[in-house]
Amino acid sequence: MDIIGVGYLGFETTKLEEWREYGTEVMGWSVAQVAGDEDALHFKMDDRRNRFTFTRGTIDRLAYVGWEAIGRMEFLAALEIFTREGVAFERGDADLAARRGVREVIRFKDPAGFQHELFYGQKFTPDSFLPSRPHGGFLTAERGMCHLVVITPEYTDALEDFLTRIMGFRWYGSGAGKGRTGFFRSKLNDRTSHDIAYGHGPGMRGIQHIGMYLKEMRDVGQTYDRVQQRQIPMMMTLGQHTQDPHISFYHYSPGGFAVESIWEMRPWVPELFEPNPETLSAWGHQLMGPILGPSVKKLAELGEEAA
Repeated sequence: MDIIGVGYLGFETTKLEEWREYGTEVMGWSVAQVAGDEDALHFKMDDRRNRFTFTRGTIDRLAYVGWEAIGRMEFLAALEIFTREGVAFERGDADLAARRGVREVIRFKDPAGFQHELFYGQKFTPDSFLPSRPHGGFLTAERGMCHLVVITPEYTDALEDFLTRIMGFRWYGSGAGKGRTGFFRSKLNDRTSHDIAYGHGPGMRGIQHIGMYLKEMRDVGQTYDRVQQRQIPMMMTLGQHTQDPHISFYHYSPGGFAVESIWEMRPWVPELFEPNPETLSAWGHQLMGPILGPSVKKLAELGEEAA
């Protein structure tokens, strides 16, 4: 499938006002207005109409991941693949497409049970992103808005087959973490190592972190300062992963998952072989909190039963 990367993310939250303050004062996103969806909180981080949507719920959780097809023909080709492979999907109606700000959208689930959407034609306005604090902006063109890591109670061969053979994602590797993990990037993304990763957490489900690329190292540093000034718990201090030529740090968001702010020291270049790092980071990234924050919950807390 001709997918660029992650186009938008949706969350349910019990902390809507905390997200409003955090998104504007810490991250530098701006609040977006979406007609017909005024009860939700929407954020811009570039010239797209909005990239994040938060709606009130009884629990803090990832609601959906929106994947961007490059255009209508590629979107229709993806629907043919899903139909041929027997993947159940639902065509979004005009109301859903309007709320998402896209031309067409479908909804489907992966074998791990996470909700996904596929769309094309997301609304945008040139030069419309005005950061809510001094900020140089985010790198989103040609790679999507971010990457994310989710934890699933079951990691199966069917999941990898779905991601690689059906959705056309490229397998990147297992990373340096413990247990079974898999990192994947969309077919059209040659700017980053992964768009989504799945980690096996027996009896647990949730989103572990998202990672966003900032245009300037200064903005990583200023975000770092704001996190410390507000005494926001940090997962990892400033450091550099072994696999990537990037500097980053992780802190916990109001939703309980970590946010990684990343600056590219140099452009990422795909490896000529599958990486197998002995350590997670070349320097820094001192662990300050749990790898699995409160956004990753036991199935019983989510009202689910183990398979």
